Amino acid sequence: MFCVMSSRFPYPLIAPSLLAADPLRLEEEIDAVVAAGADVLHIDVMDGHYVPNLTFGPHHVKAIKSVTRLPLDVHLMVSSPATVVPWFIDAGADWVSFHPETEAHPYRLLQYIQSRGIKAGAVLNPGSSWQIVETLLPVLDFVLLMSVNPGFGGQQFIPEVVSKIAPLLALKPSLMIEIDGGVNSKNAPGLIEKNAQILVAGSSIFGQKEGTTLESDRVEIYRAAINALRGN
Repeated sequence: MFCVMSSRFPYPLIAPSLLAADPLRLEEEIDAVVAAGADVLHIDVMDGHYVPNLTFGPHHVKAIKSVTRLPLDVHLMVSSPATVVPWFIDAGADWVSFHPETEAHPYRLLQYIQSRGIKAGAVLNPGSSWQIVETLLPVLDFVLLMSVNPGFGGQQFIPEVVSKIAPLLALKPSLMIEIDGGVNSKNAPGLIEKNAQILVAGSSIFGQKEGTTLESDRVEIYRAAINALRGN
């Protein structure tokens, strides 16, 4: 796996969201963010039912796994996560998270994920209380806090989600907190200060490459965006 950093360290983990990458140049995009210093690759899986969009499947995850050594963080926005979790683990996911309200037995599914040697996470939508995952904390490695409504990239950050971090860490200090949605260089310092440990960024990384064709140029653009998120 990998070493997780928190606000006790100089910077958090940066997880570029491949949802915002160019799908026709995905391997190039992955190579560029890896070279730029990304720590994790975030993969949003949407089924067109739980959220109004369709994205990556297990075959995509398997293909991505074949071209990178970075951990793959798979966020399941699906109606029946228990059905598909084994598919994504077999495809190469290192982290798997799902929305508890979509699963009849979330505790059992989290236990299964951990039994496979995978980091297990629960996802909270902006309007969901942190207390939803309170009874799940014993089998949670991380909580993913959505700071936009799930389904599409490029949305504005919802600042109220930050208030969920402190009570979760008060109950389980070892819990990793991941923030996803509208993260940029302006709000990242405040998230780091509040003990967010993983920052998922899509448009604020991949959206910086307009008109760029050379991979070397993209690497430098992505490196600048990643360093800006870290406050460097």
